[in-house]
Order: sequence, then structure tokens, then C-alpha cells
Amino acid sequence: MATLDWVVLALFCLALVGVILWVLSKKDKDTSDYFLAGRDATWIAIGASIFASNIGSEHLVGLAGAGAESGMAMAHWEMHGWLILLLGWVFVPFYSRSGVFTMPEFLEKRYNKESRSFLSIISLVSYVLTKVAVTVYAGGVVFKDVFGIDTIQLFGQSVDFFWVAAIGLVVITGLYTVFGGMKAVLYTSVLQTPILLAGSIAIFAVGLHMLGGWGELMEICRAANVTYLNDAGEVIYSSPTDNMTDLIRSPKDPEFPWTGVLLGSAIIGFWYWCTDQYIVQRVLSGRDQKQSRRGSIFGAYLKLTPVFLFLIPGMIAFALKQQNMLDFSTNDAAFSTLVKELLPKGFTGIVVGGILAALMSSLASLFNSSAMLFTIDFYKKYKKDASERHYVTVGRIATVVIVVLGILWIPVMKGLGKVLYAYLQDVQSLLAPGIAAVFLLGIISKKVTPAAGITGLTVGFVLGMLRLGMKVAYGSATGDGFFYDLIVAPNWLHYEIALFFLVIIVMITVSFFTKPKDMALIQGLYFGSATKEQIAVTRASWNKWDVINTVIILSVVVAFYIYFW
Repeated sequence: MATLDWVVLALFCLALVGVILWVLSKKDKDTSDYFLAGRDATWIAIGASIFASNIGSEHLVGLAGAGAESGMAMAHWEMHGWLILLLGWVFVPFYSRSGVFTMPEFLEKRYNKESRSFLSIISLVSYVLTKVAVTVYAGGVVFKDVFGIDTIQLFGQSVDFFWVAAIGLVVITGLYTVFGGMKAVLYTSVLQTPILLAGSIAIFAVGLHMLGGWGELMEICRAANVTYLNDAGEVIYSSPTDNMTDLIRSPKDPEFPWTGVLLGSAIIGFWYWCTDQYIVQRVLSGRDQKQSRRGSIFGAYLKLTPVFLFLIPGMIAFALKQQNMLDFSTNDAAFSTLVKELLPKGFTGIVVGGILAALMSSLASLFNSSAMLFTIDFYKKYKKDASERHYVTVGRIATVVIVVLGILWIPVMKGLGKVLYAYLQDVQSLLAPGIAAVFLLGIISKKVTPAAGITGLTVGFVLGMLRLGMKVAYGSATGDGFFYDLIVAPNWLHYEIALFFLVIIVMITVSFFTKPKDMALIQGLYFGSATKEQIAVTRASWNKWDVINTVIILSVVVAFYIYFW
């Protein structure tokens, strides 16, 4: 990078330090203060945090790489602003009435303590082994590529810069998360989000201008049929009809058939945006239902942008490569190559700051959510009479442990990162069905019993991990037999949809034969059970502008699907 880029990056880092110091000056009084920012966050902080927490390595590396490889296929997951609206309009009232800190805690109120413990375990393991691991690994890879540094001298030894970048990212983010809690996550996001947006918009604009405009991009990408290669570079599928701009693809497409992608992406999105602690913790920190809902609406607006900030730049990189104007070794290097090759002095510093912001914000959210799950859902159950200050201290210690686990996991990611990253979407598709079904049925009907809740979680998790284990065991090899054809052979989205409906059927069946929970204990936690006072509070929390903005977001999503159908 040029000197001006380093100056811009240094200014961003100084501003970030200033925000962190300001947050640290505000002492955390109790667990609500530390984990949920005192439940006093405004809609701007909530919406920015939702967006910044979501934008991580899967966007900087994976989404741009997916755009370069398969075009619009992954756009379904990025046009899920309507699901964030579902969080704000449907789930915020339920979560607000329950007064919970965590999603597992909500399941205990709606079902039983076994459901709470099981979801806590699933969430903690998945955070450490997938989200933390992949973000840290990709952070090291991206910064090594962007800075163009292979090794660095430390204590007289030549050290791979990957380790310096990855460990530095974890330690710095961990420090301000440990001491700042949720306030640090929220208010650094307010700074990080515009930096990330500015840098990525610059990439989009410069790349499109260099290519010759939107029409040229569409012409090149429409001329490229969807093609999938194996590890050896051999063609395993090439569509005679679908091109890189198509959202809806043939049912024979091995990765993104329309028969799986429409509902399959929605199930993953419902789990992630409406029930996952990692995201929902942002709205739980809201001052009231109005701030939480408007934060969701603002987050939904921001969620409309990643297609243009990351996926389409990946397609631009593909088009530039087709025109021999750009070259990159792998599709995952598409975004960082655009940063290095296209941007003028100063803008590179902004984009690198944006990349740093995205990775740090995702990690900070992960650390804080993981510490909260451990402290509230495990520790507090066994030590009920401790002071709030004690629980805050335990939360900080838990965050440190998560940071250390992230560092210890780096060598594994260094060796297995590409394999694990390839399975990341698959892992999410296997975790989502059971959890989504349990939350959905829980708020729809009072007849769904506690036994059905824990059974649904167990069946969904076991059958999901069974497929993951068998896929890892088989690797790239092709098997045969009944269990292979039933568990491994189906398209990942088709398997996810089947698992979702299987869990629903199991839960309904179990509910017929088991005792429902006392209605008085779940009042306000399912449709039709809110009191007149609760309904009045919810009704007073929105007005016509909330409805208008919701309609605008839904219209943009519909227009996008019509254009790229």
C-alpha cells in the first residue's frame, strides 16, 4: 500500500481506539449492562450492529469468490432483508415480553430447561468451530494477500505473516470485547459500518467503470454458462441454459437448484436472523420495542447492499479476468485482488479499514454472544445467588477463554481451513432445520409440548450431524447403499428442507401424546396469548413510517428477483 493508504488506515484505527476508550469510561453495572448494553441501545446502533456483525469473512472471501465462480447463485442468502423484518415485526414482541437475555432462555420459558441447555451447547460449539474459526482463518489470509507480506521478522525469527495477522486480529478484538462488552460491539459498529460501506462502494464503482459499465458486465456474465469444476479442475456439470446472472436455476443444478434454493435459503435465513443468539442479541439490547423494530428495519435496509458490495464485485472480477484485464489465482482471492489492483491511493486504505472493521465486528459479536451464553445459560444456573458484578467478571473470563480457543484453533484452520470453509454453508443448513422448526412451532401454537421441543432439537441435530459426519468420512469419494443414498447423496438444500419438515412432523406427533405446558407459564409467548396491555405496548411501538419503510424494502427484494429471475 502507498503512504496515503497507511495514513488513512491509521486515522481509522485512531477513531476506533477513541470509540473504545469512550465505551470503557462507562462502567458496566450488571449483566444487562455488559451483555445487552443496559437494554438502552437506539435503532441506529442496533441496525449498524446487525449489519456489521453479519458481514464477515464469508462475505469478504466467500461471497465475492462465489460471485466470481457461480454468479448470482448466493444472492438468495443476501436478499434476506425480509427475514430481518420478520425478526422486528413478529419476534421482537415475543422476545420483549419474555424479558430474556438469550435464545436458549426463551426456549426454557416456552418449553423446558432441557431445551435451553441443548440449544446452548449447540450454539457454543458451532460458534467456536465454525464462525470464530472461519473468520480468524480468512482474516489471516486476506490481510496477508492485501498487504502483500509473506513473512515478518519477530525476535530475530522469520514468521509467516498469516500468523501475525490472525493472532493480532483475535487479540485486539478480544481485548476491547472483554472490557467493553456489548457497548463496545454496538458503538464500534456505528463507526465500522460506514467505513465498510464506503470502501466496498469504491470497489464496485471503480471495477464497473474499468469494465465499461453495467451493460458490459451483464453481457459477459450472461454469455457464461454455469459450470462446476472438481478439485482436479475437471468439469462435473455445465448447464446448457443457465448463465451466471440467473437466480432461478435448473432443478438439475448440483448446487443451487430452484427446487431447493428458494425454501432452503429461507430456512437458513429464518434460523440465523430470527433465532440465532449472534444476531438476536442486537435487538434484545434495544431500549424498547420501537427501537428494536426500527433497528431491524434499518438492518434490513443495510442487508440489501452485500449483493452489490461483495457478490457483484466478484462477478466484476470474473468479467475483468475474461477480458484479460485482471488475474487472480483462486476465486476466493477475487476481492483482495480488486483492492490491490484497482483502487487509487487513499481508497485502498479505506477498503482495508473496512475489511478490518468487518472482521473485528464479527469476532467481537461472536465473543460477546458466546460469553453471554456460557454465563447466563450455564454458570448462573449453578451459582444463582452471586452478585451482578460477579457475573460480569465471569462473562469477561468466558470471553478470554473463547479468545484463547480461537487462537488455539488457528493451526487446525491453517491445515483444514479450505475443507472446513467449503462445509460452512453445509453446516449451517444442518443446524438450521431443527432449531427453526422448534422456534416456529413454539410461537404458532400452544399445543406444542415441552417434550416435542426437546425431541425436535435432538432429532434435527442428530440427523444433521449424521450427514456431516458421513460427508467428512466419504470426502470426495462416491459411495453406494441405502444410507448413502438417503443421507449423503441428496443435494444439501433438498436434505435441509426434508429435515425441516421431518422435525415438524415429529414435533406434532410427540405433542399428541405428551402433556402441554401450563398456559399461564407461556402467556405472551405464542400467537393469540398476549394481554390487552401487551398488545397496546406493541401497537404503540410503530407508526406509518415503519410500515412505509417495510414496504420499500419488500419492493426492492421483489424487484431484484424480477430483474435476475
